[in-house]
Amino acid sequence: MENQYRKTNTTVSLLNYHFVFCPRYRRKIFLRNDVENRFKELVEEICHKQDIAILAMECDKDHAHLFLHALPTISPSDMMAKIKGVTSKTLREEFPHLQHLPSLWTRSYFVSTAGEVSKETIKRYVEQQKTRG
Repeated sequence: MENQYRKTNTTVSLLNYHFVFCPRYRRKIFLRNDVENRFKELVEEICHKQDIAILAMECDKDHAHLFLHALPTISPSDMMAKIKGVTSKTLREEFPHLQHLPSLWTRSYFVSTAGEVSKETIKRYVEQQKTRG
């Protein structure tokens, strides 16, 4: 799926997003393999339902990285809201040591886009449009 254009009736797109986000107070929730594995299962379920492809997913002790390939119909903020909301609720329900937390994740996250061509290539392409015959 990586770097493949996705087509719908009205769009052709290549939208890859790199997300990084942390639990509240940088709690080291992923030191436990069962929490990490369940988190990954939940993210896979959510992404499947939202038609989002997971290009890569990994967790460090106190943060998660997701590299996702999405259609333009869902915004990065909507993706994060869905993933953080569902995983927070479910993990706190299923793991007693997380139940006391009012929410699992901070409100913030990092997101960056990553495509197939560099910004210099796109800039050059756009600038050359007037000179094309």
